[in-house]
Amino acid sequence: MVRAIKYILLVFILLVMVFPLFWMFRVSLLPAVGSLSFDQFLSSIYTFEIYYDIFTTGKMTVYLLNSALVGITVTGGNILFCFMVGYALSRYRFIGKNFWFYSVVFVLMIPVHIIIIPLYLLIHKLGLYDTYGALILPFLVNPIGVFLIKQYIDTLPNSMEEAARIDGAGELKILFQIVMPLCKPALAVLAIQVFLTNWNSFLFPFILTGSESMRTLPVGLALYQGHQAIDWPHLMAGSTLAVIPVLLIFLLFQRQIVSGITSGAIKQ
Repeated sequence: MVRAIKYILLVFILLVMVFPLFWMFRVSLLPAVGSLSFDQFLSSIYTFEIYYDIFTTGKMTVYLLNSALVGITVTGGNILFCFMVGYALSRYRFIGKNFWFYSVVFVLMIPVHIIIIPLYLLIHKLGLYDTYGALILPFLVNPIGVFLIKQYIDTLPNSMEEAARIDGAGELKILFQIVMPLCKPALAVLAIQVFLTNWNSFLFPFILTGSESMRTLPVGLALYQGHQAIDWPHLMAGSTLAVIPVLLIFLLFQRQIVSGITSGAIKQ
């Protein structure tokens, strides 16, 4: 009886969470209308003309390509730089090591909105406003990523690294051929977190770009509405396209997410 109640409760929670996604997808299959009613939602009318329309008459392709380019580039940069910085803070001994590590922790406590104006002014002075550089360069290193990788490497034994040094391996070979494969769970978590954050980012792309050709998908969707009314089918179609990569990433890499979260807790 208790187990049945649990399953009923879980099914109810699942339906509550899935229904907004179903509603979004269902509305995107309606023909373009001035207003949306519940009767239209229950109707048997299904059409993909809205998806065809947003790719042929709008800038949706540009928005998708911009978001993909920025997300992939920033994710690759974070994997490389956060891994290298985290390894240095974990393994090397140098003057000011604790200061630099605590500075990373301190940055985590600063709200991101505080840097909006300084970052905007800096981007303008560097001549990067409304360019890919403005969307990529400030986010190539993430303090959360540095902290995550550093803490993960701390849990790894350094015996293989010492054996490689005895065999004559250089630091770069040790870094990328020995340590990096051991950090795959943490790097997977970092990559997924960074990509999804940048894919869904609205504030900084909105502030640091001005032209329509440089807009990312969240910015394009936010501005994808008329002056008098909101075109719900077009907006829901664009939102569906924005959600699909997020769902695919979670379904494909959920094992890495769980592994990266739990592995640090069980290593001695």
